[in-house]
Amino acid sequence: MSTASSFRPGLVHTPITPFKRDQSIDYDTYAKVIEFHLKNGAEALALPMPEGEDMSLKDGELRQVLEFALKQVKGRVPVIAHVSDAGTSIAVERAVHAEKAGAAAIVSHPPYFWHPKPAMVVEHLVRIGAAVKLPFFIFNPPVESVGTTLSTDIVLQLVERVPNLAGVVDAGLDFVFMEEIMCNARPSRPDFQLLAGQDFPVPAFALGGSGVFSPLAAIAPGLVRDVYNLCKARKFVEARGRQESVAELHHLLKEAGESGLKDGLGGIKCAMALMGRECGVPRPPVRPLGEIERGRIAEAVRAMPFLDAEPRGW
Repeated sequence: MSTASSFRPGLVHTPITPFKRDQSIDYDTYAKVIEFHLKNGAEALALPMPEGEDMSLKDGELRQVLEFALKQVKGRVPVIAHVSDAGTSIAVERAVHAEKAGAAAIVSHPPYFWHPKPAMVVEHLVRIGAAVKLPFFIFNPPVESVGTTLSTDIVLQLVERVPNLAGVVDAGLDFVFMEEIMCNARPSRPDFQLLAGQDFPVPAFALGGSGVFSPLAAIAPGLVRDVYNLCKARKFVEARGRQESVAELHHLLKEAGESGLKDGLGGIKCAMALMGRECGVPRPPVRPLGEIERGRIAEAVRAMPFLDAEPRGW
């Protein structure tokens, strides 16, 4: 079993969850999704993350998805199990199941939906970490997401109280937060890791980061790998142009649709279909894109020359 200090996941792909027309999980397509990521640069998988529609999956489905993925991967790369929930006991049970199932590590947001006081967030995450011996990553959600955003003080308390805490996966893109946790956590935890939680690794790597959780690898794995490799080589100026292409694609998919659900789920699955990887549509309440919206994305994707070299089909 990997320890928190030895487990360094690197470039982590975060697969979507495909559904059939009746909204049941399409495991045949899920196997194709996993194989696509494995042959296109994934050094680890994290699932099911928000782009995998974890909050739309029933508890039994969450366990089945993890078990299926572990069986499909067959140890070729580490699998990080996402165990977040609003309830502490539920998240703890998911963490325990993940360890028994054979996950290499776990990752958790602060409690979903609630806006608890910092001491409650700390206690929630301490209990999750204490339930297992696996490396434990805390995911700091984007500012617009529900729940509580991590503070530097919360992270530093967790560093002191959770021996298997491996690091923070930051999707908030707050440069000051990332700088503060790295310079204050590493004196007592030299191997503490910072991973970018979205496809924008340049700021995180500039501060000593070592990895990225990538939703866009489902669409443009070559582009994602290029940015990651440049960041690993500390070539941040060279990486900027490629990251600007990432930003163009990210903005297109995030803003897809007019439902007010600006999470990009419909856009990601639409773009995957345009690249020859049909995965169905999101589960409600996320609204599938209409014909006009799909047409707009198709037109925009065709106008992105950096996608010409990306793989089509499975």
